[in-house]
Amino acid sequence: MSATATAKENTVTFAKVGQPAPDFNLPSTKNLETLKENVKLSDYKGKWLILMFYPLDFTFVCPTELTAFSDRIEELNGVGAEVLGISTDSVHSHRAWIKTPRDQNGIEGLQYPLASDVAGRLAAKYNILVEEANIALRGLFIINPEGILQYAVVHDLNIGRSVDETLRVLQGLQTGGLCAANWTPGQGNLKV
Repeated sequence: MSATATAKENTVTFAKVGQPAPDFNLPSTKNLETLKENVKLSDYKGKWLILMFYPLDFTFVCPTELTAFSDRIEELNGVGAEVLGISTDSVHSHRAWIKTPRDQNGIEGLQYPLASDVAGRLAAKYNILVEEANIALRGLFIINPEGILQYAVVHDLNIGRSVDETLRVLQGLQTGGLCAANWTPGQGNLKV
């Protein structure tokens, strides 16, 4: 095999807004007891998906984000969205964290599944993998019902994400129109 062919094989195609989201099939906590039910992008066909990468289980900022989205899952589901959390931790670590009470830095009662990207391959496709530590930055991605990536935001490890802003952007995307700066649900779209 030529050096050019090898280089092409090793090239990672990064996720891009407006393009199909990278496919995945990852171990998950969909069945918390057996951990034998994988989660796939195709599971969300026909729904909006909020894909939320986070660095590590049993840390400090991560549980605040994951529980904030969980506590508002009815609101998110009410606008046709599902949430999937992903880190490079194993599903066994995810399960232990989900079974840990919130007052002990756990995420007990989490209302959506967590997926395991142990090798960091999906995080790499979203260009958020910190390779030397094999952890993901805080990447939040919104994928439309047709599987097209519509929104991408990446935070440093120390800054949590906002459920309010995610809902605002999601609802703006769902209008299908032009949304001005500081647009809020209920406001009209820009007329051109």
